[in-house]
Amino acid sequence: MADTASHTEVPAADDTDLIVIGGGPAGCAAARTAASVGLRSVLIEPDTLCHTLHRIPALNNVLGGHTSGPALAGAITEELANTELCHLELCRHVTELRAADDQVTITLDTGRHLTAPYAVVATGVGPLQPGDVPWITAPAGLTPPPLWQAGPDDAEGRTLLVLGGDRPIGTFLRAHPATATRLLVAYPQTDAYKTEEIRDDPRVTLLPVEHLTLYASEGGTVTADVRNRCGGRRTITADTAHLSLGSAPTAPAGDLVRDIDGYCPPDRQHPRVIVAGDLRSARFQRIMTAMGSGSEAALRAYYATRDLP
Repeated sequence: MADTASHTEVPAADDTDLIVIGGGPAGCAAARTAASVGLRSVLIEPDTLCHTLHRIPALNNVLGGHTSGPALAGAITEELANTELCHLELCRHVTELRAADDQVTITLDTGRHLTAPYAVVATGVGPLQPGDVPWITAPAGLTPPPLWQAGPDDAEGRTLLVLGGDRPIGTFLRAHPATATRLLVAYPQTDAYKTEEIRDDPRVTLLPVEHLTLYASEGGTVTADVRNRCGGRRTITADTAHLSLGSAPTAPAGDLVRDIDGYCPPDRQHPRVIVAGDLRSARFQRIMTAMGSGSEAALRAYYATRDLP
């Protein structure tokens, strides 16, 4: 699978119908759908295609029979590598996007500019850190690893303090059903609905908190002071701490309209800029919805270039 090389030289501006920014499920679906209707695209991704899928050991919400992120990523990568109308620009970062009446111009980290009549922005989200949320106080520079990085050897016979109740916890538990571990899941009230899928797992202890103070690791363990919503306090200890705090949008600078949380609502963007995938909002962050929105974004560009209603 050739996911580190482009198909051809970068097309000239007149030969590019669509710029796709982001090579996750939404961006790949946009490029694939664009090709299916004859649009020539350039897909720009700062990493490898679908690199975040490699962090998902178990899948239960996608079609096609794929039960792991790496398997799905491999299938998507192979398909894009064989999509003739899509030029791949991997290991490249978009530093700026500008939209005009007749075209979109993006600037790469190399300083080069690319233009096309339309752009699909599907840059997705990145992980939050303790300093990004108001309910955690932690030493400056302390960045525990995400829970998805923990394997059976990290968890077997150990107690893990999980900061946040985001859904990757359920993925971790499904991926390691026989691992004898204890997860202390500390989460704010806003994450309560996310814990429904894990609350019946005997390995999980749910800790709803108002505020948590995390201390620097000493002697290989972590310590945290927890205050609950009723004012009660307790001190907890664990072998390690891991993150499951959720994500924040990672949109390029320039002519994108953001809401108060940094997301880019599709209906508020320039007519030549189409937002797809997780960047739209926090409400529909699923692989299947990302793929669907990416395909829809490419079709919007297709109909617009032909002045079709």
